[in-house]
Formats: sequence, structure tokens, C-alpha cells
Amino acid sequence: MAESPRVRRVADRVREVVAELLSGRIKDPRLGFVTITDVRVTGDLHHATVFYTVLGDDAARAATAEALASARGLIRSEVGKALGLRLTPSIEFQLDELPDGVGRIEDALRQAAARDAAVAALASAATYAGDPDPYRHPSDDDAADSDDDAADADADSDDDADSGDADADGPADAGQPEDDDDDVQPIRFGV
Repeated sequence: MAESPRVRRVADRVREVVAELLSGRIKDPRLGFVTITDVRVTGDLHHATVFYTVLGDDAARAATAEALASARGLIRSEVGKALGLRLTPSIEFQLDELPDGVGRIEDALRQAAARDAAVAALASAATYAGDPDPYRHPSDDDAADSDDDAADADADSDDDADSGDADADGPADAGQPEDDDDDVQPIRFGV
């Protein structure tokens, strides 16, 4: 379900207020280099989840999480003042897993590129199983037609030689019954 424009506006405003508070008003030494990546607000505007990233190692992330948890009340009151809503949304801070996911995707892309390069190297050294160009070309058709005409002429001369040995009135093979395709009637169904 798509979120309403009002929910999106509230989420954007919460992100702006939290970013301003973290950059200027909150002076906790445990707070590392924090970036607010996204804010999601429920449809009834009662709960806001603030996604953030921290530059540094796991210790810096843990210290920043503690600093944000201790400043949650101050942040919520300032968000309430800035929004001017009847109910101030509760604030939850969530470490954004986006950078870790991006790293995994980049590793998978590097592996895929290496496999593609290996396949391309194998393909460049490969040869065709049949002819390099299995398709006929117009110049080949002209040569094939002249070969076919010569073969037809040879076959006609062989037939004439065979018919000279046979009886002029009867079939060439007297022991075989004659096939008469003219007497075949079509089968009609339903008429």
C-alpha cells in the first residue's frame, strides 16, 4: 500500500529535525559520525522509525546507539514542537543495514564479473563445432543451382538409357504393378 502524502511529509520533517538536533544540540561524546538515512512513519502517525548509519567500527556503532537511546526523550519533545501535531510520534532508532547490504552486493557483482571474464576467455579460444558460417549465401546458391542442373541432366540421360531396354508399350519393370495415382478419391467426412 502506498503511503499518503501527509505521512511522507511528516517523515521528511522528522528526518530534518533529528538531523539538526544530532548536528548541533546534542553534545554527547559517545555520538559518532551519524547520518540519518531514512524515517518511516506509521499511517496513524503514532510511531516513527529513524534509520541511521555510523562511520566507524562496531564499538562506535554501539556507543552511538547508547547515545541515541539516552537522547530519545529530548529528540521526541523537539520533534513534537516542530510538527505541531496533536500526538507526537514515538521515536525508535534503527541501525541501517544498507551499507552492509551494499558490500555484499558489490562482492557478488565482482564474483559475477570474474566468472564472466573466465567464460569470455574460454569463448575467445573456442572453435565452431561445424562450419564457421553454416548459413547459405546468395553466391553459394548460384553455384549450387548450376550443380543441380548438371545432376538433373545426367539423371535424365540415365532414364533415357534405361527406357531403351524396356518394351515400348509396357512399363519399364514388367514384374511390378503400376501405381495409378489418378484413381485416388478424397475421403469426405460428415457429408
